[in-house]
Amino acid sequence: MTPSSIRNFCVVSHIDHGKTTLTDRFLELTQTVSRVKMTERYLDSNPIEKERGITIKLAPVRMEWHTDTVSQPYILNLIDTPGHVDFSYEVSRSLAACEGAILLVDATQGIQAQTLANAYKAINQNLVVIPVINKIDLPNADIAATRKALVDSFGFEEKEIISISAKTGANLIQLIKAVIERVPAPLGDSRQPLQALVFNSFYHSHWGVIASVRLMSGTVSKGDRLQFLGSGAEFLADDLGYFLPQLKPVKSLVCGEVGYIATGLKDISLCRVGDTLTGTALIGAALPDYQEPKPMVFMDLYPVGNEDFLREKTALEKLSLNDSSLHFVPVSSAVLGSGFKIGFQGLLHADVVQERLEREFDLDLISTSPSVEYLVDLRSGKTINITSASDLPDPTLINQIREPIIELTIFTPQTYLGGVMQLNQSHRASLINQQHFGTQVQLMYRLPLVELVSDFFGQLKSLSSGFASLDWRFLDYQPVDLVKLEVKLNRQAIDPLALLIVRLRAVATAKCLAIKLKAVIPRQQFELPIQVMLR
Repeated sequence: MTPSSIRNFCVVSHIDHGKTTLTDRFLELTQTVSRVKMTERYLDSNPIEKERGITIKLAPVRMEWHTDTVSQPYILNLIDTPGHVDFSYEVSRSLAACEGAILLVDATQGIQAQTLANAYKAINQNLVVIPVINKIDLPNADIAATRKALVDSFGFEEKEIISISAKTGANLIQLIKAVIERVPAPLGDSRQPLQALVFNSFYHSHWGVIASVRLMSGTVSKGDRLQFLGSGAEFLADDLGYFLPQLKPVKSLVCGEVGYIATGLKDISLCRVGDTLTGTALIGAALPDYQEPKPMVFMDLYPVGNEDFLREKTALEKLSLNDSSLHFVPVSSAVLGSGFKIGFQGLLHADVVQERLEREFDLDLISTSPSVEYLVDLRSGKTINITSASDLPDPTLINQIREPIIELTIFTPQTYLGGVMQLNQSHRASLINQQHFGTQVQLMYRLPLVELVSDFFGQLKSLSSGFASLDWRFLDYQPVDLVKLEVKLNRQAIDPLALLIVRLRAVATAKCLAIKLKAVIPRQQFELPIQVMLR
């Protein structure tokens, strides 16, 4: 096989615009999976993905496309990617392993927040972007408006845009031909030392840690001695092969191919996503690393029984193998016992991880309310990070407190513009920019991250009848006038109920919290004072 017959590409879009359905049709059309074995959302292997109808993890698959013009088939390495903002780091990892990207846009919704975010990620990595309009079979599809929005937003030419229906398979052959014609073959030289980018990893009960790799140069064969340049770990390639999407062993992988390598390693921390895999005899240069995803939302997860603490630790270690954004440290509480403080990319990420811990590892967990990371500048000149009210130092020692600020991008129909702007103003947001895309309006705000995790998304969906979408990225930290609400029951401080809140809202929040506690705490035969105090 020559690299000229290989095409590495991924599919990016906003959530629910049809990426996984398109992947299913590709698998059928290329006969990678027979119609008998084909199921809906075939590449979504996790039950949670199938139940929720969302893609959580990137999924690679190798397909073959035969033509009459060339003797050997084209190798199409496709990576299916998530669409939700919480899993945007998965998209970045997929793009690094590809030369091209299909930008999929729903003809009934048009360009949305994640459409812009993912498109610019692909453009910034110099990938060839193929614009595709999906769901043209629906009666409310507005193909002309969507086509115009793609031209105006990204500068595509009319002739570049392909209209398809992933559900019915309309125009999919035209799309595959466009991938072969427009996406360049991978560069690199098989005669050079091995350079393989690790873009994903998972644990196998027999083979140990398995690395998903894209070969940038060189070749690798079964039995070769390899090493990770980042961790320094060495191992023998016990097994290697392709994703069909099940593991298909082969004797060797060559430059430009996407595949897997079984390392035999049992320590999951030695195989880090973004590391470079090379040989031990001829050592290749390190490839550019991924930007380490920074946790934005923090929650404490405690097992109901303290005897399950070690089981929770083992479960988190296994999940973190192929989720490099998952960060956790042990914590203890006088009320809840021992558990872990876990950093997530967002609320959906936190929800999915907790559900996986409970279902896949049979754990019963208690979670605290989500929080964000604040920077506390002390009068001594030192800066500390805190994620809960119990970590806040004495107020006399504090110079200032800084909170994380994000750039929030919202797409909403013009009908709901007034309500969306009022929602942002009530959450301490400041407007940066406003643009119109046909009947859609793009709003850009500076917003404190803590406001986003307080059911902002649910309120946005409610007032826009589900039509508004959002994307966000971290900007910086800015000073905030923050106070601590301390809760005392029977004159005893209850740390898990303490809150960090903006001073302007402190009194109103304290009153609401006291009323709620009075409603939920059972009546006693003795006096039980409920106190919510400001510090």
